[in-house]
Amino acid sequence: GGELHREAGKSRSMMKLLLLTSAAAFTTAPVRTPLASSSTSVFAFTEPGFCDGLPGVLAPTGPWDPLGLSEVDGGELRRYREAETQHGRVAMLAVVGFLVAESWHPLFKDVSGPAIDHLTQVRLEYPAFFEFGAFFIGLLEINRALTGWAYPSSRRVVNTLNEDYYPGDVGFDPLGLKPSDPAAFDEMVTKELQHGRLAMLAAAGFLAQELVNHKPILETLKLLFLIDQAEFDKLEGIAGPDPTVIDKEIFSAAPDTFGFGK
Repeated sequence: GGELHREAGKSRSMMKLLLLTSAAAFTTAPVRTPLASSSTSVFAFTEPGFCDGLPGVLAPTGPWDPLGLSEVDGGELRRYREAETQHGRVAMLAVVGFLVAESWHPLFKDVSGPAIDHLTQVRLEYPAFFEFGAFFIGLLEINRALTGWAYPSSRRVVNTLNEDYYPGDVGFDPLGLKPSDPAAFDEMVTKELQHGRLAMLAAAGFLAQELVNHKPILETLKLLFLIDQAEFDKLEGIAGPDPTVIDKEIFSAAPDTFGFGK
């Protein structure tokens, strides 16, 4: 009981930390640096500085790179930003997919349970779905490669971005959200980066939590709120459910995913 209680406390602390961290993603006033403004069509490095003037710096941390990952040449730095932007976009879709599909699956009504099991369930019922999805993703990646990456005509340009390509800007903007003003564009890019960074942390947390207790995220979140309320009621002397019972419920029905019990 005590061990379960401590584990639940750790889960609650992590959840609260993520909720507090999310506030940074919605800050609308990025730190402006006296570096080159990014163009909506041609990216040029005109002054040295943090990340060669790429947007993404946000108060209160400002330029934050404790591991020195940005201390590379401009071409490599732009590849890093391309990877960060694309991973952030995938993570944002993943977070929405977790929350929506576990409550109501828009495509497959017979799919249920934690999202980490959904692909397995779908493949059992619709074996060709994964192949179709992989083909569609492949088309998107081919378009990104043709748009942003230099043709490998020589060893020197292998795995490099085109000089006129802005990292992440593949030309897909059906709603016309991309600002024409460079300053407004930098601000929008910063917002996207912050939301993507938060989403990458959240998606990793969702995956880890579902591997631990094999419950949908919203169900786990509900239990965490219930145990907080039960502990408060216990301190106040109000009759209610026993927190240790909720502890056991949080970690019940957890499969031995990694075989630790063998």
